[in-house]
Amino acid sequence: MTTHKTGTREEWLTARLALLEAEKVHTRQSDALARRRQELPWVKIDKNYRFETDQGDASLADLFGGRSQLVVYHLMFGPEYKAACPSCSAIADGFNGTIVHLQHHDVAFFAISRAPLEKIRAFKQRMGWTFPWASSQDTDFNFDFEVSVTEDQLRTGHFEYNYRPGTALQPADAGKPNQFAAMAGTDTAAFMRQRPGMSAFAREDGVVYHTYSTYARGLDGLWGMYQWLDRAPKGRNETGPWWRHHDMYGKA
Repeated sequence: MTTHKTGTREEWLTARLALLEAEKVHTRQSDALARRRQELPWVKIDKNYRFETDQGDASLADLFGGRSQLVVYHLMFGPEYKAACPSCSAIADGFNGTIVHLQHHDVAFFAISRAPLEKIRAFKQRMGWTFPWASSQDTDFNFDFEVSVTEDQLRTGHFEYNYRPGTALQPADAGKPNQFAAMAGTDTAAFMRQRPGMSAFAREDGVVYHTYSTYARGLDGLWGMYQWLDRAPKGRNETGPWWRHHDMYGKA
């Protein structure tokens, strides 16, 4: 027998209509937040970032592909990794079907990681992904947008993430087993030197501007499985990390 509250259809409908009003408030608040994002001042990009792509060497402006907007997912895949972060990979599983719609609405998309392009290509093939994915291995791009840190920064905590001071990785913690680091085929310290995030850029009159970035829980809206779980009977129903690369379910 279920331990959850039960009731009649009429009781359910009364509660559902009350929830609907709260959902409408939430939707209006979300719309207002989106407008505030669009009202942020744009910051001119002065650095000449270079990326390795499937089409060859490219600038940040090249990634726009002739469009006026570019959205970037900072996908955790460091040079030392053998596979991308499982959390970022779960988010990236939803990209393939979205990209074509963005591209037909004047928005270009790229995932960007510090792993070399050959590693990116191999992992894309393994995952069955087709979305554009560039390597920023030889640029400051990841560091400037606060999704990568150096060994010294991680050791001292002299960095920022999600607009807050970072936390140093303690030597004792560096030696502890890390489930996601193991899935990525690297050690805890190397895994923690990469961080997830997304950034948006605009291009006008040949000038590229940074318009928005978000990190950590700010990425929840991009994580398709959680949007479904939040509407499932038991919600997220988590006691700890449970997800993995989609080809690893059912494997030890």
